[in-house]
Amino acid sequence: MFLASRPNPDFTIGPLFVRAIVTPELGPIEVRVQWSLVVPPRRSGAALEQDLYLLWPGPVDGETVGGAPDPVLAGYLTERGFTVVRQGRLPLYARQLWGGGRRPPPEPIESGAPFASYVRESGTLDRSAPATWIRVPWTPKLVNRTWMIELRMKLPQMVRERRASWLENTIWGRRHSIALSFGDVRTRAAFPVYFEHRDRVIHLATDPSQLLIRFDDADHLKIHAVSPPTSRRQPGETRAGRELVSLYLDPTEGLRPQVLGVEFGYFTGWKSWAPVLFAALFFVLGNIAGPLIAMFARRAGARLAGRIHFGPRRSVERQIGTVIPREALARIEPGTTTHEEVLRLCGPDPEEHEQLAMPERRVLIYRGRKVVPQRRRRLGWLATVSRWDAEHHEVEITLDREVVQDVQARVRRTHLETPDGG
Repeated sequence: MFLASRPNPDFTIGPLFVRAIVTPELGPIEVRVQWSLVVPPRRSGAALEQDLYLLWPGPVDGETVGGAPDPVLAGYLTERGFTVVRQGRLPLYARQLWGGGRRPPPEPIESGAPFASYVRESGTLDRSAPATWIRVPWTPKLVNRTWMIELRMKLPQMVRERRASWLENTIWGRRHSIALSFGDVRTRAAFPVYFEHRDRVIHLATDPSQLLIRFDDADHLKIHAVSPPTSRRQPGETRAGRELVSLYLDPTEGLRPQVLGVEFGYFTGWKSWAPVLFAALFFVLGNIAGPLIAMFARRAGARLAGRIHFGPRRSVERQIGTVIPREALARIEPGTTTHEEVLRLCGPDPEEHEQLAMPERRVLIYRGRKVVPQRRRRLGWLATVSRWDAEHHEVEITLDREVVQDVQARVRRTHLETPDGG
């Protein structure tokens, strides 16, 4: 946020460009603030001569220029109960917009811009996050439309690592976030200074202004999210290997904070292939583990079914195949009972054996099994099972010329772990 030295300034700022430069090293982020002043018609720029102030919601680090700190800045903050943590002077330049075929380099402004980073301390609250109070000395080039003023600074706390589990960091790499804002004075350290000088706020002009974040080494960059949705993302125009994310500032927003946020990550080596490799690994493991899990599930289900039975007492018996009752077998008389009568008494689907040497003779075989659980404890229809008693029934009926000649019945009793025979 820009503030004037005198109340109710009748000039505005425009255009304004706040540019942050992010590199894979993720150290202190270089930020360049470029702007000029818009003077109302029929007003002289000389009549507006005054120092400007920039209230930045964060600490300042990195490159400084020579010269002693401004004691007035520190004294102002100390008188209001703030604690100054760092002082110095930031590089300040004047950049000419028109220079023929080759634009000249920025001209440094002698003595730079004095600054003081400070915190707010309270007996009941923890130490606040730092803010920085910057004074921009007046220069006629501020009101010259062919020049723009450029303030350079490095900010140590702009990039923050996103909290994630070790698995997410292994698969996707470490994620970071960065945010640029205009008009944001919501921090405990910045708000009191703004509130005291709220009548000196310099508003945006209608000139195009924007927040811009430049990412170097775009070949190893992954941008996960950008906010707000109106932000623009595009490759660098002047040099390859750069990614630009920008947000145009709306002058009608007034004092409402306008924030450009990006969630991103740099990757190198095998991490560039990590999403593909892990997806392939999960596919292979899924195809291998699927049959194993299914097999274990079937075994576990069968074992559970062998130990627990649900149902009324009368439904405990399970029958597989064909079990011929003794009463039916007693009605079969060798030499009298025919093939049709056997099928009617015992069932229509027997196993049938024939002999090539004796085509008129054949054997009908009926096989079946009865399984009965031996219950331990019972609660309603739910009961535990200690074992399953099985009876294996086999009946052989020999026929000669469609008449029964012999009947053989065998019963074999066993104990099973599960009703399916396991």
